[in-house]
Amino acid sequence: MAMLNVDACWESVKKRDASGDGSFFFGVLTTGVYCRPSCPCRLPLRKNVRFYQTPQDAERDGLRPCLRCRPLDRNRTDRDVRRIRKVCRYMQAHPDKNPKLAQLSGMLGLSPFHFQRLFKAVTGVTPRQYADALRLKQLKGGLRNSLSISDAIYGAGYSSSSRVYERAATRLGMTPKRYRRGGEGVIITHVTVQSPMGRLMIGATDRGLSFVQFGDSEEKLLAELALEYPNATLEPMPKPYPPPFKDWIAALNRHLAGEQSHNDLPLDVRATAFQMRVWNYLQSIPSGELQSYSEVAAGIGQPSATRAVARACAANCVAMVIPCHRVIRGNGGLGGYRWGLTRKRMLIDIERRTAKR
Repeated sequence: MAMLNVDACWESVKKRDASGDGSFFFGVLTTGVYCRPSCPCRLPLRKNVRFYQTPQDAERDGLRPCLRCRPLDRNRTDRDVRRIRKVCRYMQAHPDKNPKLAQLSGMLGLSPFHFQRLFKAVTGVTPRQYADALRLKQLKGGLRNSLSISDAIYGAGYSSSSRVYERAATRLGMTPKRYRRGGEGVIITHVTVQSPMGRLMIGATDRGLSFVQFGDSEEKLLAELALEYPNATLEPMPKPYPPPFKDWIAALNRHLAGEQSHNDLPLDVRATAFQMRVWNYLQSIPSGELQSYSEVAAGIGQPSATRAVARACAANCVAMVIPCHRVIRGNGGLGGYRWGLTRKRMLIDIERRTAKR
């Protein structure tokens, strides 16, 4: 701290001066995060701010990196990206393998701890999550093309069929047998409720929410649900609603009423590995804050994938829970939104008001 001019640091923070990025970091004691000087988040009160020379200094004070400005990313070099890409290419070439963390970290001469931290900083997911996504992708292809389900399971690198049913089934949105049949046999129950933004249809399996969408009429929403899950059995939710379902509806209504800033609800959705990375990242954006499509692309470690990020946002069928409304254009324009820009603006305004409380 003796080497930092705290007055100059504070002026840099107030101006959001990017030239100071990397030379120091500032922590906000009330939120428990530390940021780089150019962080676009709301300016904190000076009395709540501390300055640090390194991220390690901030973390020793119990602070965590800001999810908006991602201060650790600023220290990431092209060399780091190239090294992690080397590991990713190895994992892509051997999706049926199950390499240990020590083996992967040894490829780069890093300790398992530092390797995992660097891998997540570059890709946005842990090595295990990345490997799971690759195996899941191979499993899906195998279920469509293999002669038997067992061949597909073991060919994708799973050690047993029970492990697939424990872990992969929740990511497939159905059991492997049902996925092989195109979703036949999956039951999705649904209900349409009135919300501050018009009719809202909620569809769910026994595992979690599969469909949350706004619409002008129940008939159109039901048609959208059938289009999203063409081989599933769609049934109206019987009354009285099961307690978990009632809780999910209540949580969504509290969010729309500005009484709840986040929706930590169980999901049962199907997605590609890329879509899952984007959607996981969207859920990490704090309520009330916005990022551009290019910022999201950089956040998942693929800065050139801006258009693919936009397509992943458009493919989202679970409004609010996967908060694609928090992504806007780089010029500040709202961009697109599956359920209309008026609703997107309303959701943004609701979350900003809630975040100020």
